[in-house]
Order: sequence, then C-alpha cells, then structure tokens
Amino acid sequence: MSSIHEQAMNYVYQQVLQRLLSYFNRAERTALQLLIQRLIVAAGGIEQIANWRVLVAFSGGKDSAYTLAMLRAAQLSIAGRSPATFQLRVANMRHAGMTSAVMDNIHRCYSALFLHDDPRVELLVVDHQYIQTFEPDLPFSTAGREQNRADMLLGGHLTAGDARTTFCNACYLAMGDFLGRAASWGEGVSAVICGESLKEQKQYATWITRLARRNGHTLEHWHTLGFSRALSTIDSVGRVYYRELYGEESMPTDFMLRPQGYPDPSTGPAFLPVTDLIGFRTEEHWALLTDFLGFRFDDLAFSFSESDCANPLLMAHMRGLMAQFVQGRDYADGIAEYLELAAGLMRRRRMPKRLIQQALAAYDDPEKIEARRALASGYAQEAFGLNETQLVCLLFAPFVDAGARLEAFLRGCHPGMLVAQSDLHKALAGQSAPDQVVQWLVDVSGLSLQGLQNLYARSRVDFTDDRSIIARVRASDPDKAWVMTVDPVTGEPVAERISGR
Repeated sequence: MSSIHEQAMNYVYQQVLQRLLSYFNRAERTALQLLIQRLIVAAGGIEQIANWRVLVAFSGGKDSAYTLAMLRAAQLSIAGRSPATFQLRVANMRHAGMTSAVMDNIHRCYSALFLHDDPRVELLVVDHQYIQTFEPDLPFSTAGREQNRADMLLGGHLTAGDARTTFCNACYLAMGDFLGRAASWGEGVSAVICGESLKEQKQYATWITRLARRNGHTLEHWHTLGFSRALSTIDSVGRVYYRELYGEESMPTDFMLRPQGYPDPSTGPAFLPVTDLIGFRTEEHWALLTDFLGFRFDDLAFSFSESDCANPLLMAHMRGLMAQFVQGRDYADGIAEYLELAAGLMRRRRMPKRLIQQALAAYDDPEKIEARRALASGYAQEAFGLNETQLVCLLFAPFVDAGARLEAFLRGCHPGMLVAQSDLHKALAGQSAPDQVVQWLVDVSGLSLQGLQNLYARSRVDFTDDRSIIARVRASDPDKAWVMTVDPVTGEPVAERISGR
C-alpha cells in the first residue's frame, strides 16, 4: 500500500469513526472508553495490541450489530491515537434461519462500518463444515440445508412439532462447533466476544450446563470453564442429543468426525466479557441501527427476532396449521394465540411500540392473515424444502409408535388413502409394499423411506421422561432456585427464578 493510499484510507476510517461517534450519547461514549481500556489491558498493553485478534460472533440481528459497531469504534479509536490497533474477526453461523434479508442487513452493516477492504478485519461465514469469506449473495450450502432439514423433520416428528425441538435445539448445540471453527481458522484468535445480551448468554449457559450435568458431567460454574472446555461441553451434549435424535445407526457421519472443541486447549482464546458496557435497549440506539448501519427489520422475523434458528413467522404458521388440521379449529385461532404470546414477549424485550404495532398489524384482517400464510409457506419451502402438506404431516407425527396416529392423520387429511392403510404399515415396517404407496409416503412427509422406517420403530418423546435429552427439562436446578422453561414464541431456552428465591 503506497503512503498516499494509506493516508487516504486513514482519512476514510476517521470519517467513519466520527460519523459513528455522532450517534453515541454521553453514556455510550463513556462505555466506549471503558471498552478501549479493557481491550488494551487484555492484550497486554498498547505495545502488544497489533498482535491481538478478537473474534465476535455476529448473528446479523440488532443486538449483535450494536456490539459490532462498538468494537469497530474501539478499533478505529485506538488506531487514531497509536501506531497500531487490534485485528477484528467477525463470523456468522449460516443456517436456515439466516434469510436473504438477514444477509442484506449484514452487508449494509459491514459497508457502513467500512469493514470489507480493511486489512485489519476478517469477515467469515461458517456454513456447516465450510469457512468462507463473507459475500452478501453467498448461497447456503447443500450440506448445511440438508442437515437443517433433517434435524427439523426428525425433531418435529418425534415431538409432534414441539417448537424447541423442531427448530432450535440442534442449532443451539451447533454453536460450539461454529465458535471452534471460527476461532481456530487461519492464525486463530486471542479473545472471543459474544454479541448477545448478558441475559441471553446466562440463559444459554444455564441450559447447556443443566443438560451436561444430566449427562453425567461434573461441572463447576460455566464462567470458570474456559473457552476450550466450554466448547467440549457443548459438543459432548450435542453428540448425545444427535444419537437420540437420529438413532445410533443413523447418526450423521460428518457430525461424528467433526473436531471436538478448540484444537489446542493450552493456547485457546479467552472469553472477553463486554456486555456490562454494551446496552441492548433498541430504542436508545434506534438511529444508529436504522440510519447509519442500515438495519432493516426482517418481515419474516416478525420484527423482534435476531437471526435465530427458529423463525417466528414460520412458528406462527405452525400454530395456525395445528389449530386448523390437528385441533379442528380455524387457522386464525392459532395465529391469535401466537400473537398474544408474541406481544407479551416483545413488551418484555422493550421493543419500540411502533415495531410491536407493525408486527401485530400484519395479521389484523383475514386477507393479511392469508398473505402471511403464503409468506410463511414460501419461507418453509425455500429454507427447508417443505410444503404445507409436509408441515401438517409433521404436526400429526403419524409414523412414530408404530404408526399409532396414522389412521387419525389419514382421516383428517387424506381420507382417500384409508383403503391403503395396511400397505402403508407394511412399507413403514420394512415389508414389501406397492411402489405407489412408498412414493406417497415420501411425498406427503418429505422423508426418505429409511427415515420413515426409522420413525416407525421409534417412540414419541415423552416430555416427562427425565432420561431423554430431547425432553424439555422443567425440574429445578440443584440449588432449587431456577427452573428451565421454553419461550412459547421463539422456542428459546429460558431460565426463570422460582418465586420467593
């Protein structure tokens, strides 16, 4: 880089910093200075800062966008007052919930912060087992899409569409593999920063720690584990989960072969806590998000979600389908129930009133409900390759327990196939059956014949069975102060304090 070009780029970076700082209030400017001090101390002093690389996991949502903006302000501030600054690695975990709108948000955020061409910044996408440089139109890998689809179908059929199992668990458990790959890529990183709120981090830590302890692991407090052991803990829980989800013989080969935790525990990066310095009240930095970073709330994400594994629009749709086909009510009844839960959740998350009103207004008349139904169906097809017929089949879960619900499913949705019920059972049991029957089963479920036969030999998950890692755990922690529940809107694990504790 020529000296003239370097001077020009430094001028651009300082302009970006000045514009970014113009969106910060006094409290945020103070927090930024404290963040800078924390980064310098963690690096071992300003003379070591150039050799220090920080990884931030960026979901493409509003909270992690704000975290990234603060880190970029810190990076450019240090560069403006010293010969060098720290290296910044930003990584996205690609999954079916990361829609094109989320990818566009990420691109606008990167562009506003002038990250694309800065040699001090690395922009990575971790897609299944692949790591690539970020591009806004990067397609989701076939392997990643098929894994997400298989996880959803198996989890859904084993639990009759339980939101947490269908949409969330496998994705949450993939976080360890994602962070391990992102942190160890290339020359590795010195520290890892999480872009989610402290509350969300605590909920995740509580959830994974409980599952690990139920699996026989003796763990001290989560924050004392260190990066490598934390990843190994997540991975060990994930392997048990996948064995139960798929069955020992059908366990995905690539999952068993993936690395466990961070490759070198002795040199693993440190967790760097910053959430005490970074607030997540959207209203307070609304202009920064929308005017400067170009953040747009994804219509598919129901206006309040990060790029979560679960898609709220699709989950609302599943509620509607459950009401219409399984419970014999109206589709709109299920939507109304979901909206009531969603409104309460958005208020608890202190979402701006205009966003809550915007989300609810999208369903305030029959025509809009039908339009949202079509939008959700399109997303299910694009993200998972599943149509409405296959989603309804999942909600009935007609194949588990040796086809105990098969007749009810046929009577409710496909009465013309009742005459072939005997042949359907034969095909599911691995016996000889007409090709047309086998093809119908594959078409109506979206599953392979092997997958169908696997389900036929399995039992539906009993959520009161404490031995099942898939089952939602609601029993209290050993200290009897917390219970684990599941958010009815997003399917996220939620730790709640028992009243009076």
